[in-house]
Amino acid sequence: MATPGRSARSVLACGEVRTGLLPSFQALDGRAAAQLLRLRADEHVRVSERPNLYALSPEVLTGVDCRLPTSNGAKVRGVGTVIARAALTEGRVLQSTAYFSAPADGPDVRRPWGHYLVRPGVVEPFGKLPEQATADGVLRGGGRGDLDLGMISEGLLAQLVRHPLLDHKAPFKSRRTHLRWAARRTPEGQEPALDRFTLAQDGLRTVELRVPESIPAGAVAGLCEDLALHDWLLTTVVHMLENSRLGAADGPAAVLALRPAVDHLLHLWMPRAHVDRALGHLWDVLEREPGFSRQWENLRQRIRDQLAIQAIPLLHQALSTR
Repeated sequence: MATPGRSARSVLACGEVRTGLLPSFQALDGRAAAQLLRLRADEHVRVSERPNLYALSPEVLTGVDCRLPTSNGAKVRGVGTVIARAALTEGRVLQSTAYFSAPADGPDVRRPWGHYLVRPGVVEPFGKLPEQATADGVLRGGGRGDLDLGMISEGLLAQLVRHPLLDHKAPFKSRRTHLRWAARRTPEGQEPALDRFTLAQDGLRTVELRVPESIPAGAVAGLCEDLALHDWLLTTVVHMLENSRLGAADGPAAVLALRPAVDHLLHLWMPRAHVDRALGHLWDVLEREPGFSRQWENLRQRIRDQLAIQAIPLLHQALSTR
C-alpha cells in the first residue's frame, strides 16, 4: 500500500494520441499556432521553429474516478488525474494526447481530491495494480464504464477544431489515426525498449514499450506523438497514391491528385526532431522493421517520378505552341 503523503513509484504509463489534418486551408504560422493551443491562461504555448515549426500546448488535467481497463476482467477502481495536451506540426498536422501513470498499488479508501491534484497525471488504483492486464486493457480499449483515454483525447481535439481561427476548408481529404501506447517501467540502468508496434483496423495503432522510471511520462508521450505523426504521414500519402490511380489516370488528373502531397506533406518528414534524447534511439526499431523512412523515401520518389513523367508531354506541348 502506498504510504500516505508520499508518491508511490510508477510502474506503468499509458496514453492515446489522435492525429489528423488541421481543418484550415492555410497552414498556421507560429503566432496563430500559439493562439490555437493556448489551453490555459497561466501557461505559455511552447513554439519551436527549428528544425521545423512545432507548437506544444500547456497540459490540462481531467479528474477520473472509474474502473481501469483490464484484459482479464479484473475490476480495479482508479482515481486521479489524466494529462491532456495538443501539438501542431508545421501549422498543418494537429495532435491531441491523453496519458497517465499508475503506481504498483494504492490506498484502499478514496482520498480527498487535493491528494490527487498534487500528483498530476497519476491515477492510483484501489489496492494492487494488475500491471500487464491493465497495459493490455488500455491497448485493446476498455469497456463501458472503464477509463477511456481516447474520449479525453478526442474531446480536446473537438475543442480545438471549434476555434474561430479555423475555416474548416482543409486542402485535401484525409483520415485521422489513433495510437494507443503502454510503457512498463523498468529498473534504473536498463535501456528503454520498443517491444511492439502494431497496425490494426480503422486507423488504430498500438505501441508497447519498456522505459526506466527516471524518464518522465511526458517524454514517453512525446515519443509516441512523434511515431503517430509519421505513421499518419505514411498512411495519408499511401492513400493519395492509391487514389491518384497511377498509370491509369491521365496526366493532369494524376498531377492534381498528388499535388497536395507535394504542397503540404513531403517536407514534414523529420523523425526524432522533438523526441527526448534518451528515447530517440527507439526510432531505430521502426527503421529496421517495418522501415518507416525507407517506405517514405520510396513513396516520395514515386511521386516525384510520376510528376516528372506527366510534366514531359506538357512541356512538349508548350514548346510546340511557340
